[in-house]
Order: sequence, then structure tokens, then C-alpha cells
Amino acid sequence: MLPTITGAVPTATNTAGTHIVAIGVPTIWADVSPNSTGLPGIGSLSNIVGALLTIGLIACVAGLVIAAIVWAIGTHSSNPYLAGRGKSGVLVAFVAAILIGGANVLVDFFVTTGKGL
Repeated sequence: MLPTITGAVPTATNTAGTHIVAIGVPTIWADVSPNSTGLPGIGSLSNIVGALLTIGLIACVAGLVIAAIVWAIGTHSSNPYLAGRGKSGVLVAFVAAILIGGANVLVDFFVTTGKGL
């Protein structure tokens, strides 16, 4: 049997602005939010993810240096293909660093947006 709320009548507002009263309809309240104490090891998992972010940023710096070297070699050897690949590598390294550095902000944005649905 579904839980019902007694003592209060659940109401809702439709698109026309009038109230709809549901009398005798069982109402289920689901209010679940993320927490950091629900499972053991959440703190360790958070540390692992932080370490992965650090490794990703270090890889972006290394990729940027390698791509810049390839770009320079391609330019000085009059090799447009190699220079173009170096330019692409620099762009990819910058975009990856932006995404990794802003991962927390992006996830928080979408979590907040999802709560409003």
C-alpha cells in the first residue's frame, strides 16, 4: 500500500493558474539528495578523483609542450601538415585543460539545473 498524507490536502497549479486538489489520491514524497556519508569510502573516492584531475592537468601541460614543439618543427621545416597537426594539438590541450579544470563547475551547474526540473 502506498503511503498517504493525512491532515493536508496536496494541491498543484495547472497552466491556467487554477488550483487542482487531489483528494484521496496517495502522494509519495521523494526527496533524495546526494550525501557524503551514505557509503564507506566516499572520502577515498573523492581523493582518487582529485588525483585523476591532477594527472589530467599534468597530461594537458605535457601535450601542450609536445604540440608546440611539433608546431615549431613543422613551421621551420616548411611542412604545413606537421605545423597543422601541432596547432591542432595545442588547441586540444587547451580545451582539455578547460574541461578538466572546470569539471566541478560544470557538474554543479547541471546538478542545480536538474534539481529545478
